[in-house]
Amino acid sequence: MENNMEKKEDFNPLALDNQICFALYVCSKEIIRRYTPVLEPLGLTYTSYITLLGLWQKDNVTIKELGGKLYLDSGTLTPLLKKMEAQGLITRNRSKEDERTVYIKLTQAGKDLREKCMDVPRQMMCHNFLDINKAGELLQSLHTMMTNISDEE
Repeated sequence: MENNMEKKEDFNPLALDNQICFALYVCSKEIIRRYTPVLEPLGLTYTSYITLLGLWQKDNVTIKELGGKLYLDSGTLTPLLKKMEAQGLITRNRSKEDERTVYIKLTQAGKDLREKCMDVPRQMMCHNFLDINKAGELLQSLHTMMTNISDEE
């Protein structure tokens, strides 16, 4: 059975084509680039889109909880949330019990945008990155990888 990898004795661990991280980086970058023309008419970036996906799943969460779900630190998330608040998609409210805790909540406009985004996944599937079965297998493998990476921290 032949594959694209070099023979074991010729395997170069430093070859760019042998790096899983590089393949993931390139795929991620290119997929996000293809989201841009789909999301721009909605006034969204990829990062604001995934933030909304998280909030549509569970609203009125702390910045810490949202950041954990999105794998984003507060230094990345805070400017994004300020922009989304200026767009009228979310509100940021400090906890009365602990002013260091900030809750993120969707506005009605943020909730209404969900309906306009319903077609985004279908539009992205039209790019035919993988057949549906392979995509499901890859998603499962990536979720396993995400869990394993998270458990190491």
